[in-house]
Amino acid sequence: MAYQALYRVWRPQTFADVVGQGVITQTLRNAVASNMTSHAYLFSGPRGTGKTSCAKILAKAVNCLNPQDGEPCNKCEICKAANENRLNDVIEIDAASNNGVEEIRDIRDKVKYAPTEAKFKVYIIDEVHMLSQGAFNALLKTLEEPPANVMFILATTEPQKIPATIISRTQSFTFRRISRQDILDRMELILNDKEIEYDEEALNIIATSAEGGMRDALSILDQALSFGNDQLTLKNAQEVTGALSNEQIVSYMTAVAENNPADALTNLYKILASGRSAIRFTEMIIRVCRNIILYNSNSDLSNQMDNTIMTNEMLAIADKFDNQRLFYIVDQVSNTQRNLKNSNQTDVYMEILTVKISEPQVEQTSQAPAAAESSQPQDNVQVDRLSEEVQQLKSKIKNLATNQPQAQKKPKPRRNNNKQSHLNKTAIYRVLGSATKQDLNSAKDIWPDVMNMLSVTQRAMMKVSEPVAASPDGLVMAFDYPMWFEQAQEDQDLLDSLTGDVSKLMKKQVQIVMVPKQEWPNIRKEYISNNIDLSKNNDVKSKPKAAKSDETIDEAVKLFGQDNVDVKND
Repeated sequence: MAYQALYRVWRPQTFADVVGQGVITQTLRNAVASNMTSHAYLFSGPRGTGKTSCAKILAKAVNCLNPQDGEPCNKCEICKAANENRLNDVIEIDAASNNGVEEIRDIRDKVKYAPTEAKFKVYIIDEVHMLSQGAFNALLKTLEEPPANVMFILATTEPQKIPATIISRTQSFTFRRISRQDILDRMELILNDKEIEYDEEALNIIATSAEGGMRDALSILDQALSFGNDQLTLKNAQEVTGALSNEQIVSYMTAVAENNPADALTNLYKILASGRSAIRFTEMIIRVCRNIILYNSNSDLSNQMDNTIMTNEMLAIADKFDNQRLFYIVDQVSNTQRNLKNSNQTDVYMEILTVKISEPQVEQTSQAPAAAESSQPQDNVQVDRLSEEVQQLKSKIKNLATNQPQAQKKPKPRRNNNKQSHLNKTAIYRVLGSATKQDLNSAKDIWPDVMNMLSVTQRAMMKVSEPVAASPDGLVMAFDYPMWFEQAQEDQDLLDSLTGDVSKLMKKQVQIVMVPKQEWPNIRKEYISNNIDLSKNNDVKSKPKAAKSDETIDEAVKLFGQDNVDVKND
């Protein structure tokens, strides 16, 4: 059998195996044991914290033939089939690649059928926040009132993107990041089971790099074992994670403590040349500052220091930092981290950071707030005096304005806003010439998917618009505000994106025409009037007056639908 990654081999098979989510697993186990499970669940939280694992365990538990206190037995045929991913009644769907309306409609149609083997048909929809608005709407009614033998389990890392109407129809569970100690215990269990020797400091580095995700921790562990030929050493863990060695960070922080930018930069270049990650470097600086602050506190907090960082060499330079300077360093490092995430020039930002935190002027800068605080009473006196002068000037200006003759007031120049200049009436009339209610409904159906295909900026602009008329090869969009209409007309990238996306979804070439909503009724009325006048000139003798009136009504019904036309006699 091919090699399987550690996180797959050690995936939890019962609620008791799930690490770091005791409250959630206990609640689900009790619900299964008492037959009080809900028809829909929402599991949200950071990546690698057990959402999908709990969903699979819950699907097994509700269908298990011999459940034990809410836990699946993993011995019956149903459990074995589920563990081997061959149970047809447990359907896993990746919403990232199946996020359209059609996929959800397919689910809605199939939930009506009873399970083939198990008691419940369970749908596990992973990354559910990726569904389009139209797909959410299609899921809404089914999620609220599914058949009695159907269960939905939704999993997501971004619950804020899920509509409130969906969340309110589910039992919501928030998975938290797994503590470093829980991750350490799990990795030790795995390594002991595999009879592999390991360095505890190496496990600490991996647990820290995982940032609360068990899957990430096991993936890094797998990589470190492969790098070291099934041996886990401190050096292997540092190389794989990009973490700094104690010697590197001590040398760097010593140069910073001694206000020596040249030595600090030399150490920086050595660290970056060894392939260490700039992000890991900044994280290590913050961790060092945090531990020195705890050390300087001379209280019970010092017991919470990380002994893997606070070595004897680091303790020797801890006294050279006061808390004020440590706070300054943390602020500068945090600002640099934000810049590193949006730039490829990591070396430049790290050089600037190093110079900032190691220059002697830093201490003077950090003392500036205290100096400002001591001069506050004197500043208050100056502020009061300046306020009085400002008030006097205001009164003088008011008197001048009052005494000025009214005749000197010049009328404001009138702005000539020619909004009609941007309207492409020819294109609008072309759409109206062959517009149908069916084409308009088709455009409205695909519009949520079109919005999801646009960029965030484009989506914000198009939120104030809606389709108002459509033909087989054209679509008229009306904007609520003239300002947004003007901007959209001038944004060629937006027009190209709309044309391409709509044409792709409609499976034919479609022209997009824009119009301010306040102008739309007049343009519509003008078009109908022009068509009536044209018919008069072409056939004035052959058609009686009543027929012309009927033709007007037929044209209006054709354009806007029977429900939207109200005929009144004069």
